[in-house]
Amino acid sequence: MGIDLQDTLKAYRDHCVGMAANMIGVKKHIIIINTGFMDVVMFNPVIVSKSGLYETEEGCLSLEGVRKTSRYREIEIEYFDFSWKKQNIRLKGLSAQIAQHEIDHLSGRII
Repeated sequence: MGIDLQDTLKAYRDHCVGMAANMIGVKKHIIIINTGFMDVVMFNPVIVSKSGLYETEEGCLSLEGVRKTSRYREIEIEYFDFSWKKQNIRLKGLSAQIAQHEIDHLSGRII
């Protein structure tokens, strides 16, 4: 399944920086985000810490245009990798924003 997300993100690379499995019709708790230098696939991602709340606008493949939303500047996520090894990643700025957007999709929230 993670491979499908990688292929789909590559196909939409010109206007997409992240994707959740449910966006391609798969009911699994998986996301992929582009961190600026590499794509990271996360199985069962959970935000374990967050700081620096701010207001921003985001677009989404599921909607036309942009919407206002609130995000955190810095987050920490626990997740499992392809080998089902538990990982921990700290994200800031745009990478953090992308991850929050995709994790929202997993909960059925669209901006």
